[in-house]
Amino acid sequence: MASQILPLELIDRCIGSRIWVIMKSEREFSGTLLGFDDFVNMVLEDVTEYERTPTGTKTTKLAQTLLNGNNICMLVPGSNGPEE
Repeated sequence: MASQILPLELIDRCIGSRIWVIMKSEREFSGTLLGFDDFVNMVLEDVTEYERTPTGTKTTKLAQTLLNGNNICMLVPGSNGPEE
């Protein structure tokens, strides 16, 4: 029988690792997960922000950012983002 893992446990195991965060809007973030709370608000460091625009994808480098968990659509642990 396979062992079960809860979603917050999986995110907790990703602390210190790269994670790709896809937002509900036209933005995506890839960075190292520093921490999160019960609302899945996340702090990332060494971040690359990808914003889809009508003219293409705009990329922005950020040292650190705080993401609101209410706006997160999907998490991809171990990924470096859409360029991978």
